[in-house]
Amino acid sequence: MLCFSKAVVIVHYMSVLISNMSEEQTGVTKKSFGDNNGHSTKRLKLSENARASFEGAYDVSVLNEKRTQKAVFLQGKFPENPEADAVIILEQKPFDVSPKALSGLLSVETELSVDMNNDIYSTYNAIPARGICGLKATLIYPASKKHINKYRKQDIFAITETGEDYQKITLPYLEKQFSNNVFNIQWVYNILDHKQESERIIFEDSDPEVGFVLLPDMKWDGKDAKSLYVIAIPHKRGIKSVRELTGKHLPLLENIELKALGAIKQKFGLDRESLRLYFHYQPSYYHLHVHITHIELDIPGTSVLRAHLLYDVIENIKLKSDYYQQKSFSFTLVQNDPLLEELRTNRST
Repeated sequence: MLCFSKAVVIVHYMSVLISNMSEEQTGVTKKSFGDNNGHSTKRLKLSENARASFEGAYDVSVLNEKRTQKAVFLQGKFPENPEADAVIILEQKPFDVSPKALSGLLSVETELSVDMNNDIYSTYNAIPARGICGLKATLIYPASKKHINKYRKQDIFAITETGEDYQKITLPYLEKQFSNNVFNIQWVYNILDHKQESERIIFEDSDPEVGFVLLPDMKWDGKDAKSLYVIAIPHKRGIKSVRELTGKHLPLLENIELKALGAIKQKFGLDRESLRLYFHYQPSYYHLHVHITHIELDIPGTSVLRAHLLYDVIENIKLKSDYYQQKSFSFTLVQNDPLLEELRTNRST
């Protein structure tokens, strides 16, 4: 058994936290929305055995571990292409709290081994029956060096970028990355053009100027409303990030706010008060997109050093059309991000 989890018993109450990975539950796809990070890599097809399991994986090492997220980030290889690297992300899935699932957890099928017992308090290692709980597995294969560096544990630095810094340093750097095909967002256009992932679209407004598609982020299983995480991707091309938004984009932003909230209310029963709508800066890929998550979902990327609420963006642009061209942004960059070196080296102060 690969994973054990902790169970605590107080008199007749048992809270079981479990990790038990099965082959069916670790089935992965070659590409899910959001895993590309804007990088171009040739697609390789895994063998049928590898899609059913991770059989044959070798040279496996830990890139990072985030215990609060119950996630581990691994680098490895598969025998069909020894030259290609793979990034494998394993995360504890949210508990299924349906009566059927809970009755399966709290049954003879869950094996307990005592960890500690003191008066009314007991803790255990708990192993549930196969199929009760599992891990979410994400596979990026073949993974580029930038993918590997993205998930590798690194020192993080808080940087402030002025409007002048963006024009003189950041924008030329981004344009160079696009011209060298380092940042390739063809996968985004494939979604917008219904060439890929059309079956995952929750809602679409096809207007070329203010329309967008709404679909689940790869971090969400599409089922648990309290873990909701969806992305709104505008059809309009050429807007890299919130930094480039002006007054002329207000109809687009207001349309996303109105119709995305309406679609989520209709499909998942969630009101505006239960949701966060926000941009990332810097974003993970440079085609404007809006993150929409449940307010109770505790995930990275919602801190003041990255998230900018859609409502606030609309209000700020109404106050001053070029607000986001003039504004200074503070955000974090990891040690080996080339943009960090560009900003450190080339800005005047």
